[in-house]
Amino acid sequence: MKDGRGKQVTVASAGNHVPSRQLLDVGRALVSDLDTDAVLKRVLDAAMEITGARYAALGVLDDARTKLAKFLSSGIDADTRRSIGAPPEGRGVLGLLISDPRPLRLDKVSDHPHSYGFPGGHPRMRTFLGVPVMIHGQPWGNLYLTDKEGGSQFTSEDEEAVVVLSDWAAVAIENARLYEHSERRRKQLEQAVRGLEATRDIAMAISSVARLDDVLELVVKRGRALVDARAVLIMLREGPDLVVAASAGYAQDVRGHRLPLTQSTSGQVLERGRPERIADVSSRLRITPSELGVGDAHTGLLVPMVLRGTGVGVLAAFDRGEGGAAFTQADEQLLLTFGATAANAVALARSVEADRLRSSMAAADAERSRWSRELHDDTLQVFGGLRVLLSGTLRRADPRRYESVMRDAVAAIEQGIESLRTIIADLRPAALDELGLRPALDALLARRRNGGLEIEAELELPDRDAGAPALDPELETTIYRLVQEALTNVVKHSRASRARVAVNVGEQKVAIDVRDNGVGFDTAAATKGFGLAGMRERVYLAGGTFEILSGEHGTRVRSRLATRYRDPADNNSAPRLGPGLTSDPRTAERSRRIT
Repeated sequence: MKDGRGKQVTVASAGNHVPSRQLLDVGRALVSDLDTDAVLKRVLDAAMEITGARYAALGVLDDARTKLAKFLSSGIDADTRRSIGAPPEGRGVLGLLISDPRPLRLDKVSDHPHSYGFPGGHPRMRTFLGVPVMIHGQPWGNLYLTDKEGGSQFTSEDEEAVVVLSDWAAVAIENARLYEHSERRRKQLEQAVRGLEATRDIAMAISSVARLDDVLELVVKRGRALVDARAVLIMLREGPDLVVAASAGYAQDVRGHRLPLTQSTSGQVLERGRPERIADVSSRLRITPSELGVGDAHTGLLVPMVLRGTGVGVLAAFDRGEGGAAFTQADEQLLLTFGATAANAVALARSVEADRLRSSMAAADAERSRWSRELHDDTLQVFGGLRVLLSGTLRRADPRRYESVMRDAVAAIEQGIESLRTIIADLRPAALDELGLRPALDALLARRRNGGLEIEAELELPDRDAGAPALDPELETTIYRLVQEALTNVVKHSRASRARVAVNVGEQKVAIDVRDNGVGFDTAAATKGFGLAGMRERVYLAGGTFEILSGEHGTRVRSRLATRYRDPADNNSAPRLGPGLTSDPRTAERSRRIT
């Protein structure tokens, strides 16, 4: 048999030849194992079995190949190993194989001039056999054997057998190292993919313009999965404090709890803009963990959420994995990158909510201005004229004119009452609450027809008399308001003679379409007087789409909403959606194009 260097090998142990078959079996066992520590243990066991050595050790060189960075031994019990103290670094006889990586056999190791002797508590050893382990032609470590059974010397056959074993070990160790490197890379790639998926989810939340609470919930859930934490919290900056805004995992719900920036580790992390890994939460967090709802947490990872140099908040993860292990540098970098994306999402969601609030306030102000004009231009003028009429009649004190004046006064009062009824019906028609959507729309169309507008109507609505389920009241109000506002624009702005109103309630979608033959208007410049902000806001809150098309041949308003029903078993229950639909605005279309 030949070894890895091409030399012929004759193997013996304690006077008996070791079959080449045994070395082959040992080699197969070694290269089949992909765990480095397990391979090293196999090498030591095989070396002792083949040579009959009582003790075996394997020293792994450091990167500079000048000393031992790792030392494993076999044949020495744990108590003896503890009494010996620190493992050797490669001086004395052990250092010979580092400076000159060739096999070395000694009949009495203590007689060698380089021997430093044995430390206190170390077993006395006599015979010695050392063989280098070479990987890709470079020394990787050394295999040491001492005290052959029976007190005999290690032979040349022992040496050759251990050289072959070291060659097998080199192949097995390299395979295990490559496999472990591949596994690390695979885990790193998996972690990178999780990071990309989490970033994608946050980006999708941003693009769908979700509510801030929805964004926060998504951040903590995806952050927890990203670093395999038992719990993750997000704390947002509000003035001089951090406020717990959302949590995921085993943490108790402590939303709203405030932490002073200057008196908490989380605040320091935000102020410095640098993450911190915490090995002992109870001593380093500077507050009791129960304040964050993680009373039994052991380890932590705090990362700042920073947007354009401004601290938005802090992401706090606790206890990695089921065992609550410490977080790694890779976890820190991953959560830090994720935190930057989360900061952008939070800032945008806050901005959207602020814009939506401003839009709602503007729409409400526009509605109030509209009804103010209606009351001033119509009802107030009627009653003002009535006051002048009656005051003038009283000053003249002419009984002959009283009857005529009283008739005029009654007519004016009736006109004022009708005007008030119209305004009240526009504000909230009683028919919508008492009879439903169809009667309310019929009454609305009748009032507009009485004003001189020719209207073609196509209303496909659930028939309550036939037992059809009732629509959600909020949806009915939204449909009514869209039709009402669109017809108001037709009457006031379009100079149209005809209009067509179509409302189709399907199982999944409600389609609203109002068009006229008027002169049209510039939709890009129309910011006031057309009620567009109010219509867009209503559609957005309903999770639908809104579109206006206007030109020289007239104007068309189109909207699509998700069909929602009231639960017939409970008048106070939440709306029930049509098949396959969700009430979550994030999943609804957001096309609010105005062209």
